[in-house]
Amino acid sequence: MKKILLVVAAIVGVLILLAVGAFFAITSGVGVGEPFAPLYADNCAVCHGEAFEGNAQGPALVGRELIHGDSVNDITRSIAEGFPERGMPPWGGVLDEGQIRSLAILIAEQRVGRVFTDFKTDQTLEIPTEPIDSEMHRFRIEPVVDGLASKPFSIAPLPDGSILVTEKTEGMSIVSPDGERSEPVAGTPATGNLGFEVMGLDYGMGWLLDIAPHPDFETNGWIYLVHTHLCETCGDDGGDSMISRTMSRLIRGRIVDGEWTDEEVIWSVPNEFYTPVPDLGAGGRLAFDTDGYVYVSVGLKGLGNYVGIQELNTPYGKIHRVHDDGRIPEDNPFVNVAGAMPSIWTRGHRSPQGLEFDAETGKLWGTEMGPRGGDEVNLIIAGHNYGWPLYSKGVDYDGTPVEYWKELGIEFDLEDIDQPIVDLTPSPAVSSFIIYDGEAFPGWRRQFLVGSLKATELYRFVIEDDVLVHSELLIGDLARIRDIETGPDGLIYLLLEHGSGSRIVRLVPEA
Repeated sequence: MKKILLVVAAIVGVLILLAVGAFFAITSGVGVGEPFAPLYADNCAVCHGEAFEGNAQGPALVGRELIHGDSVNDITRSIAEGFPERGMPPWGGVLDEGQIRSLAILIAEQRVGRVFTDFKTDQTLEIPTEPIDSEMHRFRIEPVVDGLASKPFSIAPLPDGSILVTEKTEGMSIVSPDGERSEPVAGTPATGNLGFEVMGLDYGMGWLLDIAPHPDFETNGWIYLVHTHLCETCGDDGGDSMISRTMSRLIRGRIVDGEWTDEEVIWSVPNEFYTPVPDLGAGGRLAFDTDGYVYVSVGLKGLGNYVGIQELNTPYGKIHRVHDDGRIPEDNPFVNVAGAMPSIWTRGHRSPQGLEFDAETGKLWGTEMGPRGGDEVNLIIAGHNYGWPLYSKGVDYDGTPVEYWKELGIEFDLEDIDQPIVDLTPSPAVSSFIIYDGEAFPGWRRQFLVGSLKATELYRFVIEDDVLVHSELLIGDLARIRDIETGPDGLIYLLLEHGSGSRIVRLVPEA
């Protein structure tokens, strides 16, 4: 019976995803399919225009400066309090907090041209040929290799100037220092594509995800790889399943003569935690610290948007920490908690997209996607809770507040939820990042370079004493930036994801 219920849940999940895709795919701006459209049309359009263009009763909401601020918080406050002296009534007594924040997010999205259903998987990909001037450096974007699969995930520059590349369902390959791409490395874990696409986004299963060399790679040759392990016989009863299931797993191996060898499982979970949930929100980033530990992130892999993420007896929605040989550290925060998974480092993560350790400060950082709004840059602290699905600065896709605590029956104090160091609302679909430590761009040292998918932008964040003090848009309207890494040459390498074929480029300083 339990097996049948799991299959039914998986089928229902697929149907819901298809229905959502069909519903939102036809939207444009605040047109048909936009869940906030009736809210805006009923309360705002008469004064500010159906397309935010303004009219005689009210000013335009796009294409001009908002004198009272254009952040989501600024717009929320303006809607709630109004400006009676200028003819705009306060809406705080008419609309509830969730409705007002939904409107603020919608307006903020429109102001930056970020229609939330447009994932930019097939927009025209043009690499700028002229140098780009930023606040600190002038640089150019230089191609490294093109012709990669449309769904890549990770790059890992090696000391000899070559680059490891993972493509979700195509395997692992090596790009030589002169830009030649190898055949797929034989012997890597089996991949699959057992799903479907909605608006260019892949809802498949069985993916290769993050890859990184061990800090002592030149001595030991170890390469670490996160993948969603395909298993047709993994279920909560350990028997044959009626549907394939996957779960995130961390392995290591070596590449010898073009083959993956010496494979060892470093972190995995029992079969009952494998699910038929597509791997889109699986997380799958890894990071090493300077004390011999490795961290791996897991996102939405439970059977539902919130299943198991707050519970300590599941792997979902967590960052896990183990020794680099897979042993469980004795000082992990929940290692002595009855029933808890001893590898858990933190919980409350929705869709972790980046994970980096800052060797200079000894701090772990992560990036994470929220729903509609609520993308984050977080300082990751042992034992802490990052909120999902109890709370988010974003709203759900249907415009309702994120408050699954009501369904879960979990009471919480907001002070016990770690707030993001950087709140990225409206969502750019934040992706991977680096804390730059190279020599090629000295003005950027110790600063965060953060990529995005839907926004197709690269940001620079200056964070001092765990507070954001400055930000800059370095590159706009480029492509979906799936991964960022610093090469041994100090140059910055970007993995660009595109439906027509992905590519690697690098940022090179321009004298």
